[in-house]
Amino acid sequence: MFEQVKEILARQLRVAPERVTMDAQIKKDLGADSVDILQLLMRLEDGYGIVIPDQELAKFETVGDVCNFLDSLKQ
Repeated sequence: MFEQVKEILARQLRVAPERVTMDAQIKKDLGADSVDILQLLMRLEDGYGIVIPDQELAKFETVGDVCNFLDSLKQ
């Protein structure tokens, strides 16, 4: 899961893949803005065939938060 999210973020935010770690803060460390977050949401929803509620999206601060949410859907 992490590798897929890492690839999406690195490509979308034009950052080196090694900067995308589980602890990296999406806005602060990776430089994402609200448009980037929205695009990430749409790519994840399309890629995984899911809908991410707005209240969950608001909780995504780190890359790990995104991965943990996606992992929780598998259970």
